[in-house]
Amino acid sequence: MKPDIHPELHELTVMCTCGSVFKTRSTAANLKTTLCSRCHPFYTGAQKFVDTAGRIEKFTKKYKK
Repeated sequence: MKPDIHPELHELTVMCTCGSVFKTRSTAANLKTTLCSRCHPFYTGAQKFVDTAGRIEKFTKKYKK
C-alpha cells in the first residue's frame, strides 16, 4: 500500500435513538443513527403494509397461479 493516502480508521461507539449501542470502526469521528437492527420494523417483525387502494390484493389476484 502507498503510504499517507489512506484515511485513518477510528474505533467508535454508534448510538441509536432506541438506546442501542454498539462498537465499530469508521473513518468518521462519531456516528448516531435513527434505526438499527434492534428497532427496525423489518428485523422486529412489526412491519406494517399501508394499502390504501387495495393494491396488494389486486397484485396477488392478478399474479396468483
